[in-house]
Amino acid sequence: FQNLRNVGEEKDFVFLSKKIEPSSVLETAPLFDGLKKELARNKFSGPTFTESYCWPPVARGYDVAVISHQGNDPLLYIPPVLTLLQLESNYEALPNMGGVSLILCPGWKKAQLVFDLLKTYRKGCRRLHPMLIILGQNKEAASQVKMRGREVVVTTPYNLLRLLEHNTWLLCRLCHLVLDEMEVLFSDTAEQVFTILDCYKKATAQARGNPPCQIIAVGTQWNKHITPLIKEFMDDPYVVITVVEEAAIFGNVQQVVQPCMSSSRTAELLKILDFTQRNLQKVLVCTDSVAEVEMIHKALKSNSIVSLKKHKESKCNAKCVLERWRKMHSSGTPAVLVLADDCLRPMGITDATCVIHFSFPSPGVFGQRLQCMTDNFCTVIKGSAVDQEHTKAKSVILLTENGSCHAPRILHCLKHAGAEIPEELHDSTARVLESEENAKFSRPLCASLKTFGICRNRTACPDRHQINLSIDMAQNFADEMIETPERVTILPLLIVHATNYFGRIIKKQKDQYTVLAKEMNDYFKVPGHRISVNAVEKSVFYGLCEGAICHRVQVVETPAKDEENVCEVTIKYIDEGRTSQVNRDQLLNLPAKFQSLPPQAVEIIVCKVKPIDNEVEWNPKVTAHINHKIKGKLHHAKVVHTLGKTVWVDPMVGVTHLPAIKMWINEYSIRSEILSTGLGTDNPEHVAEIQKLCRQMPDLDHAENLE
Repeated sequence: FQNLRNVGEEKDFVFLSKKIEPSSVLETAPLFDGLKKELARNKFSGPTFTESYCWPPVARGYDVAVISHQGNDPLLYIPPVLTLLQLESNYEALPNMGGVSLILCPGWKKAQLVFDLLKTYRKGCRRLHPMLIILGQNKEAASQVKMRGREVVVTTPYNLLRLLEHNTWLLCRLCHLVLDEMEVLFSDTAEQVFTILDCYKKATAQARGNPPCQIIAVGTQWNKHITPLIKEFMDDPYVVITVVEEAAIFGNVQQVVQPCMSSSRTAELLKILDFTQRNLQKVLVCTDSVAEVEMIHKALKSNSIVSLKKHKESKCNAKCVLERWRKMHSSGTPAVLVLADDCLRPMGITDATCVIHFSFPSPGVFGQRLQCMTDNFCTVIKGSAVDQEHTKAKSVILLTENGSCHAPRILHCLKHAGAEIPEELHDSTARVLESEENAKFSRPLCASLKTFGICRNRTACPDRHQINLSIDMAQNFADEMIETPERVTILPLLIVHATNYFGRIIKKQKDQYTVLAKEMNDYFKVPGHRISVNAVEKSVFYGLCEGAICHRVQVVETPAKDEENVCEVTIKYIDEGRTSQVNRDQLLNLPAKFQSLPPQAVEIIVCKVKPIDNEVEWNPKVTAHINHKIKGKLHHAKVVHTLGKTVWVDPMVGVTHLPAIKMWINEYSIRSEILSTGLGTDNPEHVAEIQKLCRQMPDLDHAENLE
C-alpha cells in the first residue's frame, strides 16, 4: 500500500493493491487535450486526491475498483473513459471501428445526472454521442431503441436487461463497462448485475481480434459482492481505496466487539492481552484521555504486563517511544503501547497487528486507529469476508453501556465486514433506533411511507414513521368534506408527482368554496376593498388577486430580521395546496367573513401503484404525463383511508359530465394511465401498510411525552 499525503489539495489516506504514480495536476493528467480544456472551462478544480490515483490506470485501459468518500462522483471515471474513446486505434477490430462504453447506474435519477455530465464534456471530444436509455416494461419500447453511432450508453441494470432481450449485439461492441455506485448496485440489483457481467464475459470471450475489455467499478463502501466481481470478472485490477475503514475490510482486518460493563473494561482488556501475549503481537491500546492512558498503564504494570505509554503530557518524545516499542517486539517481548488519540498522527504508526479500542472512537478517530495497522492489511483478494488464513490484523472494540448510542454504527460496521455480531449489539441497536425515531416526532410524516407504504431507509430518512396526533390530526377536515366515501369528486390543482396531488373535494349539492370564491371575487372587484396590509405576519390569512381570480393565502415564511429590506414573502394557497413567493404589497386585508371556511386544500394519494425496478421516485416522464392529463379536471374517486387532511383513493378516474342526460362518463383511470407508461407497477400492499401505520397511533399521553 501507499500512505501518501499532500497530493493535490487534499491530505488523505490511500490503499493500493498495486503501485500507482498519482497524477495530481490537470495539465499533466493522462487525458485528451480537448477534454482538459473543457474541464478547465467548467471551473473544474481537480484532480482530487482520489482522482489523482484512479485516472492513470483507467486511462491506460486497466480494470479498476475504487472506493472513496467521493465514490458517487462520476468524474472519477468520465474523463479517462472519454479519453480512451478518442483513441481510434484501440477499436480497429470492431465493426465500424467503434467501441462502446456502458455506464450502469443505480437508478434513473443518477443515470440522468451522468448523462448530463457527458453532454457537457463531450464538447471537448471528437464525435462523441452519449445516449440515455430508460425503458418501461412495454416490450415495443426496447425494440425501437436505435443505438447506431452511440459511443457511450447510460442506463440501469433492469433497463439494460430489457434492452438485451432485443439487442444482444450491444455487448459485442462493449469495451468499457462502468459500475457507478457499485455498493448500491450490488445491494439492490446484485442478481441483475451478475447476469450482465456473465453476458459481458461470454461476449468478450467470443470477440474477434483483440478489442479493449475493461471493467471500472466505483463506490463509497465495500460490499461482499465486490470480491466475486474482482476475482471472476476483472483481470488483475488496480484497487484504489481512500477510506481507511473500507481498506480495513478489503485488507481482511478482523473486527471484534466485546460487550462489557464500563466498570469491567480493565478486566476485559487483561483477558485480551493475555491472548495477544501468547501470540507475539504489536498491540496498541487506544483511548481518548490522558487520565485513562495513565490508568491503563498502571493497571498493566500491576499485572506484570510490560507496556509503554504516550499522551500529550508525556515527557518522552514520540520517536523515542516508537523505537522502544519496536525493539520490544523484535527481541521477542510482547509489545504493548497505550496511546491517547491526539498522539495517533504524530506517532505515524502503520505496523501494529492489534488495536484495542478502550474508549469508543468517533468516526474520524476510528479510521486513524485502524490506519496504525495498514502494513498488515492483506492485499490478496480473499475468498470470503473473513478469511482467517490471510488475517494479519485485528481490531477489538470494548462496547459498554455508556457506548450504546454508537451501537447502530458498530452493527453496520460488523455487517459490512462480515464479522460475528454479539446479541447484545442487536438489542442496543434496537433501543437506539427507537430513541432516534422518537426524536423525529415533530418532523413531517415520511412522504415515501404515505405514497408507497414503505420507507427504504428509515435510519437515514430525516422524517417521522409513526403517527403524531397533534400534527396529523390537527386539521381533520377531510372527513367533513367527504359525504359518501364510495364516490367523491376531486379537483387536483397541484401535481407533486404521479400519485401525489393537492386539490379540493367538491361537494355534490352546494359547494361552500364555490360560493365563497364568487363572494370574494365580487368583493375585491371594488377598488376600495383592495387594502394592502402594512405589516405582514406569519401564519395570518390574506387575500391575493391574480387577474380576475382572488385567492386566500397564508404567509408561511417572512424574511429574517437582517433581511428586512427583502420584499418577498412565502405564501401558501390554502385552498389549492401550492406555495409561492410574492411581494408583500400584493397581500390584501382579508375580511373575517372570508376566513371562517377552513382551508379547502387536501392531499390526495392514488394507491396501489409504484415505480418499476424498485425505484424510490417517479420518473419525470410519468409525472409530466399525469400532470397534463389531470390538472384542473374533475375526477371521481373512492376514498379508502383518511388521516387529517390526507386522503388515499382507489380508484381515481377522470370524468366528463353530460348535463343533458344528467350522467357522468368515465374517461380514464389514473392508475391505468400510469401502468400504461410502462414505468409503473402494482403495489398491492399499499393500503394495508397505511392502515397498519394508523392502527399503531400512540395514545395522547405517550405522544405528549415524546414531544
